[in-house]
Amino acid sequence: MTSLSVLSTPSEFRSISGLTAVWAAKNTREEIFAAFRRREVYATTGTRLRVRFFGGWNYPMDLAHRSDQVAMAYARGVPMGQTLAKAEAQSPRFLVWATKDPNSGNLDRIQIIKGWTEDGVSREKIYNVALSDERVTATDGSAPPVGNTVDPKRASYTNDIGDTELSAVWEDPDFEPSTPAFYYVRVLEIPTPRWTTHDAAARGTELPTGVPASIQERAYTSPIWYQP
Repeated sequence: MTSLSVLSTPSEFRSISGLTAVWAAKNTREEIFAAFRRREVYATTGTRLRVRFFGGWNYPMDLAHRSDQVAMAYARGVPMGQTLAKAEAQSPRFLVWATKDPNSGNLDRIQIIKGWTEDGVSREKIYNVALSDERVTATDGSAPPVGNTVDPKRASYTNDIGDTELSAVWEDPDFEPSTPAFYYVRVLEIPTPRWTTHDAAARGTELPTGVPASIQERAYTSPIWYQP
């Protein structure tokens, strides 16, 4: 699947539209609907990020840097929206890749969010799997902030921080073969001016009280499910 189609979708919670994107074999009505049926889709808060997400049992750890990464990811695993049907000896590995919108902010990080049920209670954990600017995670898994270049007075920012592309192969360190789980990807951009900041700058007024000057646009993928 090498064609990316981006569809605009309205949102009552934002002043602009969010976006839904599908990975399809061709940019045709039939292939786009087939991608929806496969759930090989992701959404963004309005930015045109490109995101891929695959899961498998025997991905090589250098897959993110190989020229045949997509072909191998399909051959040895499943894309977003699909199910890993059985556990093998090792933990599952996930290939994640994202590239920035040319007209928006650089990338801050890629996260994988894992969900499962334990003792009848829904659990969730966030893993920082790829960070920009050569940052590294702390021992507790947290990551230092990417920084903020937003100038509220001018409603501007610079791409002096962050990366244009991020990728990684990540292995779940907390995998339990007997426990069903799901995994999805969240990609964050560096901070950029919020729409209220643009409005205030255009009108020459102060920012609304209690409203942040910047936001981090983001993308979310369909999950990959694990079923023992």
